[in-house]
Amino acid sequence: MKTNVQWRRRTVWGLLVLLIAWGLFQGFRPQAVEVDVGSASRAALRVVLEQEGRTRVLDRYVVTAPVAGYARRIRLDIGQSVERGALLVELEPVRAEALDPRRRAEAQARIFAAEAGLKATEQRVKAAASSADLAQAELQRVRALRLQGHVSAAAEDRAASEAQRSAAELSSAQFAVASARHELEAARTTLRFAGSASPNERVAVRSPVAGRVLKMAHKSEGTVANGQPLVEIGNPGALEVEVDLLSADAVRIHPGTRVVFERWGGAGVLEGVVRVIEPSGFTKVSALGVQEQRVWVIVAFTSPPSQWQRLGDGYRVEASFIVWEGQDILQIPASALFRDGDGWAVFVVEHGKAAKRRVEVGQRTGLSAQVVSGIEAGERVINHPDDRVREGVSVAAR
Repeated sequence: MKTNVQWRRRTVWGLLVLLIAWGLFQGFRPQAVEVDVGSASRAALRVVLEQEGRTRVLDRYVVTAPVAGYARRIRLDIGQSVERGALLVELEPVRAEALDPRRRAEAQARIFAAEAGLKATEQRVKAAASSADLAQAELQRVRALRLQGHVSAAAEDRAASEAQRSAAELSSAQFAVASARHELEAARTTLRFAGSASPNERVAVRSPVAGRVLKMAHKSEGTVANGQPLVEIGNPGALEVEVDLLSADAVRIHPGTRVVFERWGGAGVLEGVVRVIEPSGFTKVSALGVQEQRVWVIVAFTSPPSQWQRLGDGYRVEASFIVWEGQDILQIPASALFRDGDGWAVFVVEHGKAAKRRVEVGQRTGLSAQVVSGIEAGERVINHPDDRVREGVSVAAR
């Protein structure tokens, strides 16, 4: 009986020691690092540059006022179709300004003054005519006496000079009368046409092309200056897309580069190609306040017009410039790459442990990277490796 009790006691203590040893072993042995695991696979890979753009009419015409004048109200509406040579607006001569009571009284006073001045000059004409007649008669008498030898040649010269002077004064007085009449007529005209229009002479402004009205710069009637925009006309059926890219991105594309338009508001995806890369850049301040050098890139649609006919002038589109694409490309998540000297490396999972592998990288996107050598399809790689992941460390997929 005593032997059985001792045996049981020894068995309990033995089990207790084993449990403590197992707990210590589990507590002090290295734990596997939990990591995110991806895999190397073969699939299509596309390198794109994404940027917002906007549509614009390929050929737009800004119709301006050929002369300064008074434009009648334009009866057209935005979106309305017009034919080539259709009348857009008529320009009348600039209307005279309206006179307030004070200025009207001044105009009437100028008329009275002009009438008085005309009468005064007419009286001077009569006086000058009398003097001229008298001088001419005196000249005739002196010449008659000169023939009889009763006066000298000097007296005849003085009489001739007086006759010429009187004739000149008469001509001057007659010119003064004509000038006074013009001044009177001008004063009367100012009062007669104050605030009135002169619609007899009109200039017709016509459409240079057939298209639709895109913008109305001057809708209501009013005075317009020479060269002032009135109407913009274009053909919304001929659209292109303008996109401003960073200059560093613009050098990666060329005319003919394929462009895909997604999230443009309609169903499906639209296609296009780069038509022009403008040679001159411009400075633009980003939303973060950083100055950027950007370049306008013009893209032409290659999809059938029936697919994008609902787009209009100035609509927003998402443009994806396809810089490079390939099929059956070995690729891994770009987050698995890290710098190793002058090259790139990844951690692969081999038998539950991390193993560093140097790789040669080709094309890269924001999410994936092409692997030229160093890894095989199907191998598992560790995404976002931190400082706990080292060569030979046990890892477990999170």
